[in-house]
Amino acid sequence: MHYESYNNKNIVINELIGLQVKVVKHKDKKQEGMEGTVVDETKNTLVINTSKGLKKIIKANAIFRFKAGKKSFLVDGKEINYRPVERTEKALKYYKRRSL
Repeated sequence: MHYESYNNKNIVINELIGLQVKVVKHKDKKQEGMEGTVVDETKNTLVINTSKGLKKIIKANAIFRFKAGKKSFLVDGKEINYRPVERTEKALKYYKRRSL
């Protein structure tokens, strides 16, 4: 994948599948600290391949740290709580608010 183009501003509209992710904060404390590779995404969830198997994380209840190459980005799940195909259009409000 071409992670060079990922930055703190455009992470909310880019492809997330294949990125390394860590759940930094979650309403369900059992899911905090979970990390792995994003293998699938729906409107409301991320499916993460962890050392303990596949885990579904509800996006809106979490804050994530995504790694794209050597860079990492903190993302509130509410910013990406869209279907992947719709995120490019609907997450633009978050894109405009995020700083580089």
